[in-house]
Amino acid sequence: QVQLVESGGGAVQAGGSLRLSCTASVHTFPGYVMAWFRQAPGKEREFVAVIGDRGGYKYYANSVEGRFTISRENAKNTVHLQMNRLEPEDTAVYYCAAARYIAYVESSYNYWGRGTQVTVSS
Repeated sequence: QVQLVESGGGAVQAGGSLRLSCTASVHTFPGYVMAWFRQAPGKEREFVAVIGDRGGYKYYANSVEGRFTISRENAKNTVHLQMNRLEPEDTAVYYCAAARYIAYVESSYNYWGRGTQVTVSS
C-alpha cells in the first residue's frame, strides 16, 4: 500500500511560481514511477508530468512543457513539481500518483494523493 500526501498549493498571480511536493509512505519508493495530474473545475483530470523511478526519464504535457519541471528525491520519498510562469488556465487541483511503469493516463496509476489546490489569478 502506498500513501501519497501533496503539499505546496496556494494562490498566486499570473506569471508567478509554486512548488508542489508529494511524499510517499512506502519503503520501495525508488521502484515507483511518479506523476502529476490536475483537474480543473468542470473538466476531467488530465496528465501533467511523469518521472521515471530513478529520475532519468521525464515527460510533460504540451500545455506545461518549458514552464513546469518534475523532479524526485528518492532518499526523501518525495517528488516535486516546480511550476513557473503560471497562467490562469493552470488553476486546478493537482494530484500526485504512483505506478510501477511509465504511463500517461490516470487509469494506469494505482495510488493517488488527495490533491492540493492551485489557483492562478489574472
